[in-house]
Amino acid sequence: MTDKIILASTSPYRKQLLAKLDFAFSTCSPNIDEAHRQHEAPQDLVIRLAKEKALAGAAQFKEGLVIGSDQVAVIGGNIIGKPLNHENAIKQLMACSGKVITFYTGLALYNISTQHSQSVCETFNVHFKTLNLKQVESYLTREQPYYCAGSFKCEGLGIALFERLEGKDPNTLVGLPLITLTEMLANQGFDVLA
Repeated sequence: MTDKIILASTSPYRKQLLAKLDFAFSTCSPNIDEAHRQHEAPQDLVIRLAKEKALAGAAQFKEGLVIGSDQVAVIGGNIIGKPLNHENAIKQLMACSGKVITFYTGLALYNISTQHSQSVCETFNVHFKTLNLKQVESYLTREQPYYCAGSFKCEGLGIALFERLEGKDPNTLVGLPLITLTEMLANQGFDVLA
């Protein structure tokens, strides 16, 4: 069994999270179609995309354990994406004000040698404070989270937008559930503490 770990992601946030586990790993670009299928539940979407990313990454290597992950934010049953600009970010954050946003993060681990696959969807709830437009404008001007789903960075000033966070692992909110990942790696014989 190889100890080679591959992160099938170009996300700098996921790379930073995985680096917390203090082992060597490679990264690759999974290059998949991330389109949402009609009538596909958010949980099903993120699991499917995480698996597809892991398999796309596996196709680029001869051996190793390949990690795939994907995340969506949901408010009122609707998936909200990255705002991409200031105006959309204002709309997103004002829509989040006083509400609970649910993040679904799909995680997949694929063993190239054995073709064994594990996958799961982790849920994380963010309870937003009641915000006014001045607060939202101030936050966006200071942090500019235009490429983050939900229009915030919880690892930065965005934490001031929340009343409460609810979930198994705070890393899930950033996009890579490390507690669950260490369990999956252990199932494949890779103990991060050994």
